[in-house]
Amino acid sequence: MAASTTAAPASLSQGAVSCRRKFLRFFPDAFRDPTYLDWERGYKAEAHARWQEHLEPARYRALLRARKFSEIAAHAVRIESRTNLLFSFEKMALRDAVREGAGTRRFAEGLYEFLHGRGGDPEERFARWTEAVAALPRRQTRVLTWPVLTVFPFIALPRAHVFLKPNVTRLAARKYGFDFAYASRPAWETYRSLLWFASLLRRDLRDLRPRDMIDIQSFVWVQAPTNTMSDRR
Repeated sequence: MAASTTAAPASLSQGAVSCRRKFLRFFPDAFRDPTYLDWERGYKAEAHARWQEHLEPARYRALLRARKFSEIAAHAVRIESRTNLLFSFEKMALRDAVREGAGTRRFAEGLYEFLHGRGGDPEERFARWTEAVAALPRRQTRVLTWPVLTVFPFIALPRAHVFLKPNVTRLAARKYGFDFAYASRPAWETYRSLLWFASLLRRDLRDLRPRDMIDIQSFVWVQAPTNTMSDRR
């Protein structure tokens, strides 16, 4: 039976029900819908699979020990480039920032520490990752944006991290009725609030069986007011 015929839990707010209905209008079988898999989940899951192939933790550590920072950065940028998660100007700024020199080491070590580091709590690791991205060399466009900061953790560990597109996420949170503590300057308070929002969505959508943050981020994306069946990312 199609998920769209499944009644929403009675505990959901009116805003939550409205968001759920919009998602199911597009994808009647929810997170197993063939169109959903084709349009939303497929390319993100493929990016994660490529990350696991080239930058799973043990291989990532080996590349760091060998001081192959440029190789790490090249893998990361190449994997992301096959998605449309970042805007073109963000892709170009990132590519320039990690092309050579100190930027490659800063990026490679900073990202590994955030993803797999054992020192400090999540807030401290997030702050150090933010500092690493902020310190990357820039030419014209700034590198430190929420999408750049969150896209690699999202691709690498989609069970733990979520991707932040500010405008869409703020609109979705408002529509859902969640008080999203957004600030344009990246800081832990906003990312922690985003993780809380994602946790709420996973709980409210559990009958639709979301697998990970890829499904949650896709649900958020669909709430953009301009989205139609033919208007995709």
